[in-house]
Amino acid sequence: MLLNLLTALPVMLLCLLLQAIFVAIGLRYYVRFGHAREGRDSLWLDILLLAVVMLLMLIGNFVQMAIWAVLFMLLGEFGNYATALYHSGVNFATLGYGDIVMSARWRLLGPLEAANGILMFGVSTSVMTAAVLDVIKYSMARLQRSERG
Repeated sequence: MLLNLLTALPVMLLCLLLQAIFVAIGLRYYVRFGHAREGRDSLWLDILLLAVVMLLMLIGNFVQMAIWAVLFMLLGEFGNYATALYHSGVNFATLGYGDIVMSARWRLLGPLEAANGILMFGVSTSVMTAAVLDVIKYSMARLQRSERG
């Protein structure tokens, strides 16, 4: 069990770092291009901003799944990367199909990746929620200004 924890910890820390990078990039993009909509009533710009933030969060999660798959390959658990990536995706998304399992020695890595994945999906969801709330706030303010003006 300790070996699994010591093996997973660096990968989990790397995933946390990568998620922070994708969050920072996503929020910087949103703030920078969000200012471009000032004074404009552009539904398409709002859609584009939200789509880019969502896409960045999704890419960040896919990259993390790929990293876990590399770990599984390095440990010799799978004969090909596609199977390792599938297993990683099932773990990361907490699906838990159980159609492919790792050896008893490394089986605890599955729940550890699931814990990491659910945390990262939570962070992604919070970033997307913040962006949606900002769009709603901006739209409401724009509507109030037009009603007064």
